Amino acid sequence: MEQDQAFVEYVVKAIVNNPDDVRTERTIDERGVLITLHINPEDMGYVIGRQGETARSIRKLLKTVGAKENARVNLKIYEPEGSRRERPQRENRREDMHDDVDTSVVDDLAI
Repeated sequence: MEQDQAFVEYVVKAIVNNPDDVRTERTIDERGVLITLHINPEDMGYVIGRQGETARSIRKLLKTVGAKENARVNLKIYEPEGSRRERPQRENRREDMHDDVDTSVVDDLAI
């Protein structure tokens, strides 16, 4: 196992609840090295982090590891088809609130 691939596995296993499910694939093409990360779907939130901060940090560190070897390294987090969850809609969204507001009281004011 290459150093960059071992690094990804080490970091991810430390932050997930199911470290035995962590698996990586390493491929090389004309654009550089691509490491594809497979994890338990329940751990996706831990690896992605709030607004993608954890994933962004892992990618940044991985690029540094790759730079030491003069390689361009990228990380792809594998997401099984159909596993994306849509965000629950907020009940009181601003756009919806404007439609429900009664402005008849102030409409006739001459200001």
